[in-house]
Amino acid sequence: MASIHEHTYYDNLNKWTANKVDAVVVVVDYQVAPQYKFPVATYDVFAAVKRFLQDDILTKYGVDPTQICISGDSAGGALATLVTQQMINIPEMKNKIKTQALIYPYLQTVDVTTPSTKENEHGPLLSMEMAIKMGCKYLTTDEVCPKIFRTNQHMPQGSRHLFRLVNWSIFLPEQFKKNNVYTEPLTGRFDPSYAGLTDIMLSPLLANDTQLQNLPLTYILTCQHDILRDHELTYVTRLQNVGVQVVHDHIEDRIHAAIVYMGSLFYLYLGITLKDKYISWLEENL
Repeated sequence: MASIHEHTYYDNLNKWTANKVDAVVVVVDYQVAPQYKFPVATYDVFAAVKRFLQDDILTKYGVDPTQICISGDSAGGALATLVTQQMINIPEMKNKIKTQALIYPYLQTVDVTTPSTKENEHGPLLSMEMAIKMGCKYLTTDEVCPKIFRTNQHMPQGSRHLFRLVNWSIFLPEQFKKNNVYTEPLTGRFDPSYAGLTDIMLSPLLANDTQLQNLPLTYILTCQHDILRDHELTYVTRLQNVGVQVVHDHIEDRIHAAIVYMGSLFYLYLGITLKDKYISWLEENL
């Protein structure tokens, strides 16, 4: 079995996974913004995963080619999502991925006014302001970018056909909609448009149903107090709608990136539940 996780900061989780699941865990140390902009990180991860999945490499590390999971969290969850979507289109690769495990993944940049972004705008660790600043650093050096995103007017002219793929009012379970009213993003209000805003490599949620229907068994973990929550819940629904087998764990009273808080007794309660659910799922499905 092999699990691809995204960042060396997660050494403790990766070591725990390796020992608990008896896994070979491969960490992709991709190049990050602001020095390396979109889509450098995607190319790094794709190249690393494609190389590792070669038969000679799997044999070298004693990996069972039928027991491979692609996993990641947050921005790494976006990369894991995208890599899995891309790999199933490569004949010699598609049968080597048994599962994907996505922990509160970042999935779309099209609409920044979902109910979860409004509810958790000033949330700890990942506020809306922080997410916009980090996203803009990945896209451009243009200092106007954050202002455009804050007003949800960043999408280019001619992109309205993509909105149906991320429309939370269609896919979000009723209990998460509450009293929010959907407002479509505005297009073509600012120039220049930024490269990547209509690209699946930036927003994996823009994959159409045909691209999604052949995905492997999928695990998705979401947290209540997370601005990204509704992106992930939308993905759960879309995958289920096209017949993909999905296991979804939703954790109340947890925040984005909670799984990293396992290093001290004070914060242990934040991450331990997420870690246990993730590891248990891997043990049962690999």
